[in-house]
Order: sequence, then C-alpha cells, then structure tokens
Amino acid sequence: MAYEVAAVHDDLGVLVEIEAGRGAMGNAVYRDLIRTSLIVGARFLALGVTQQRRYSTAGFTRSCRDAKDPLDAVFASGRPQFPFEGLMLCGY
Repeated sequence: MAYEVAAVHDDLGVLVEIEAGRGAMGNAVYRDLIRTSLIVGARFLALGVTQQRRYSTAGFTRSCRDAKDPLDAVFASGRPQFPFEGLMLCGY
C-alpha cells in the first residue's frame, strides 16, 4: 500500500502533510502520524492544520491547538517509537 503526502524532500527525509480543516475532527492528526511513520526514509514531519475552522453543527474548532495537545502527550510519554527526528506543527 502506498501513502500519499502533500510534499516530500527525499534527500532530507522531510514529509509534509496538510489537513484541510479536519485536523482536529475525526482524529486525522493521529492517522497522519501513523501513516507517515511507515514511509521509509522519513526523518522529519511537517504537519499543517487550520488554526480555526467553523463547522455548522459543532461550532468552531481550533484545529491547531486541538492537535498540539494530543501530539505533546504522545511524544512526552515516550511509549510509541517514531522514526522522526523532529515534528513541526504549523497552523495556517
């Protein structure tokens, strides 16, 4: 199975994944973290999520903040092992 990401820099092992609004809803950030960690040669992940998004039924979600807290918890626990030397979360 092949996973597609938004951009790749093969020489540096940088993967870029952009979530178009659903970063906090539906656990897309977790899915991106697992899928990108399976790509051979992945060393760095740049993950872009919206800073804020309005949903008709759920009101506003703050995708960037809502993504940061669980990512901090995952990496602080030290339990799962990921191939990344660094992860950058970008709010747009």
